[in-house]
Amino acid sequence: MKKKMEQHESQGMDRRTFLKTSSAISLGAAAALGAPQLTSAQAKYSGEKIDLFCHILPPKYNEACMHKGRKGYNFEANAKWQQLANLDLRFKTLDKFEGLKQVLTLGAPGVESTFPNDAVDMARLANDGMAEIVNKYPDRFVAAIASLPMNNVDAALREGERAFKDLKCKGIQVFSSINGKPLDSPEFLPIYEMMTQYDLPILIHPGKEKEIPDYPGEKAAKYMLFVMFAWPFETTLALGRLVYSGVMEKYPNLKLVAHHCGAMIPFFSARIQAVAAAGEGEIMKLTKPPEEYFKRIYGDTVLGSNTSSMMCGYNFFGANHIVFSTDYPYPGADLGVAAVIKGIEGMNITSEEKTKIFSKNVRQLLKLA
Repeated sequence: MKKKMEQHESQGMDRRTFLKTSSAISLGAAAALGAPQLTSAQAKYSGEKIDLFCHILPPKYNEACMHKGRKGYNFEANAKWQQLANLDLRFKTLDKFEGLKQVLTLGAPGVESTFPNDAVDMARLANDGMAEIVNKYPDRFVAAIASLPMNNVDAALREGERAFKDLKCKGIQVFSSINGKPLDSPEFLPIYEMMTQYDLPILIHPGKEKEIPDYPGEKAAKYMLFVMFAWPFETTLALGRLVYSGVMEKYPNLKLVAHHCGAMIPFFSARIQAVAAAGEGEIMKLTKPPEEYFKRIYGDTVLGSNTSSMMCGYNFFGANHIVFSTDYPYPGADLGVAAVIKGIEGMNITSEEKTKIFSKNVRQLLKLA
């Protein structure tokens, strides 16, 4: 009996040794053949992190908001986050996270919504303020994204030229609709023409207001559902209109960055293929399957620590079209930043792909040195 047990253990050991050796040989062969080596889940990322889509209220602009800006949900939300206007608090956040730098974008809502009658002057004030901060603290803030008075396209074009040439801004932020007008309205085509000429991105932020009810007959949106679900839907709708109208066909080099990793698009991508009868674009007829235009979009990582959602975005857009963003300071300030970093660190992708997401893609998109 004892002899049989010793023989069994010997065979089991030989089998384990064989499997272990075979696995090592297989991994070595895979590496030799150039197969991607996946990083371990939750591995800490210590490299550079450039937050593309975070927000600020420059001092002079913030003061103007307090005195003459249109009041609403975003005005109330902004008042809760001192980091929007307090640079000392922002610096403390940056110091907490290794390698963290920011690209500055204006806090919501857009100037054309907050100051419909003074949007031109307020856009200049906001852009001057962000550029001043970037120039003063280049080791903290790598670039600014301009805001334009989108309710006045001629003025928006002039401010865009000034922002790019004089202030060295690296893109523009627009909202999912412009005072009720869709982004595929023909009047906005000169904006897209300008952005393709400069080869700089448009960052799209959702913009549905609380005053717009969820259902007819109600006075306002309820239970904050407009923030939770209507905002991602607004982003999805705006992107869909830009694709199906033919705007992205007309401007094949147009670069769009979508909040919340493309919102509904990655999860519902099969529906894009399923709905064939979408109609011909009013701007230009599509020459490719719609999904190909959607895949040109860049999705940001404003998904908290939800790694599975990030992997959904990764599977649709690919590592080259995902950019690190936190929406700072809105979703919890430091806690929000930590959550997004944790979510990316947990992705089952290569370390090289994580480097692309955390910094390399942003540097290429904004043409940073």
